[in-house]
Amino acid sequence: MRTDFHSEKEKHNYFARMSEEQKLDAFGEILADSEHVVFLGGAGVSTESGIPDFRSKNGLYHKAEKRFAKYRPEYLLSYDCLKKEPEVFFDYYRRNLDARKVEPNMAHIVLAEMESGGRLDGVITQNIDGLHQKAGSKNVQEIHGTIWTNRCVSCGKVYDENYIFDSKEAVPHCAACGKLVRPDVTLYGEFLPEEAYQNAISMLQFADCLIIGGTSLEVGSAAQLAHLYHGKYLVIINKGKTKMEGKADLVFHDSIGKILETVR
Repeated sequence: MRTDFHSEKEKHNYFARMSEEQKLDAFGEILADSEHVVFLGGAGVSTESGIPDFRSKNGLYHKAEKRFAKYRPEYLLSYDCLKKEPEVFFDYYRRNLDARKVEPNMAHIVLAEMESGGRLDGVITQNIDGLHQKAGSKNVQEIHGTIWTNRCVSCGKVYDENYIFDSKEAVPHCAACGKLVRPDVTLYGEFLPEEAYQNAISMLQFADCLIIGGTSLEVGSAAQLAHLYHGKYLVIINKGKTKMEGKADLVFHDSIGKILETVR
């Protein structure tokens, strides 16, 4: 694989002329040539584990549930819904976001192997399912939070993943002070978790290879992070179109697990 490019245009043209087999070989060589690799992932990473994404035709937002038909999908996972109609929020949350029994897929497994082998600095994820950690990844920046912890909005007492999903109360309350207990998930209308977001920025500043997988970059948080990356190589793996494909060196419209398995 060539690395002596005189311009970005020359580099992009070089990769664009490759066959699919050549692209796979080049992906392996890119990883070998990179010292700091970071993975930025979205919902498409977890669809291969059976978790639906949000916006595709089979996604959560197109799921026909009569009990929620009068609500906009975004509202059901918003801070406004939690505050104004908590019974509706928790009903929707319990029915649609319980990933406790879901297992990691090949993408999660390979990324964890890459990290443990020193070939990946870490993962930045929009997902809240915890599957990266379940597969063994250690440096995971969850920029949209997680379903695996819950906390009281008043005293801050932390509860495990089962507290909300298994609660007999329509709206779960704190055993210590009686106030509402909510998931550590970033809802629509809320700021991103500052520590995770700043850690993600730091990772991208040092990265010389960014792999974007399973996201169309339609959500602002992921798109903002992607645009902060100015390293040497950009690889995109997504079954659908992704906004930054014109800037990528390699683009695979295929299964993330399948592509990553070729370089494990």
